[in-house]
Amino acid sequence: MKTTVEQILELKKERNAVILAHNYQRGEVQDIADFVGDSLELSQKAAKTDAAVIVFCGVHFMAETASILSPSKIVLLPDAGAGCPMANMITAEQLRRKKKELPHATVVTYINSSAAVKAESDYCCTSANGVRVVQSISNEEILFVPDQYLGDFIAGKTGKKMTLWPGYCPTHVKILPEDILRRKKEHPGAKVVVHPECRPDVIALADEALSTSGIIRYAARPDVTELIVGTEVEILHRLNKENPGKKFIPASTKAVCPNMKKITLEKILDSLETMTPEVKVPEEIRIKAVAAVDRMLEIG
Repeated sequence: MKTTVEQILELKKERNAVILAHNYQRGEVQDIADFVGDSLELSQKAAKTDAAVIVFCGVHFMAETASILSPSKIVLLPDAGAGCPMANMITAEQLRRKKKELPHATVVTYINSSAAVKAESDYCCTSANGVRVVQSISNEEILFVPDQYLGDFIAGKTGKKMTLWPGYCPTHVKILPEDILRRKKEHPGAKVVVHPECRPDVIALADEALSTSGIIRYAARPDVTELIVGTEVEILHRLNKENPGKKFIPASTKAVCPNMKKITLEKILDSLETMTPEVKVPEEIRIKAVAAVDRMLEIG
């Protein structure tokens, strides 16, 4: 009897599929993926492969981004219910209304958003390049959606006056300043790194605020031996795997994204067997959304 992992790897080959896993996926899902990383980074890597099928182990907007960048490939999301609460905090209709209120504003949209919202935007950005993207815009009036905390972080770094949409990540707001202070007391020699989706009072207590790929690079530094990590707890699986002998401490064990945990090995196997659920961005939305993504990529 073949194991679930063996069956997945066999079917993956048969379907000419590539498996992508976000850094917040379950450890066993990360372990069978071809690529593990940030959402945009994964979509870009998949676009460069000759795979016909992308199995995206993440949340819905990530699968949409893969569809935007690889329109000819079949994109599967092993659990159709794996959504992103923050991405759901703004709709394309709400953004259109806000744009009418601020007709001169340049719209910068965090990659953690639906394809339809990206299609209504001037630029996309990630948590890693948000500061660079906003700095490159000459317009002084910027509308930033949907994450108010990432927007506040970028505004602080760029000095720009930004109108912030009141969205947030329910997982990152579970990390509190008292969590950081407690961990610092328990581990006085440890550095502190947090995600810029965290609250400003949490970011203020950290040595650095970085994207997940930034956190992974920071953890690999030779001067870092003990690290308090303020983001979704599953990133510790990869940090421990890639940095034997180092110590990683979650800022809060409550920072768990339930949607990221919806994807299991069994669902990946089922998805490859049935070639469902498929995520496909309609072409008219894709063309507009890819323009906002391309403007970001041109900035670098």
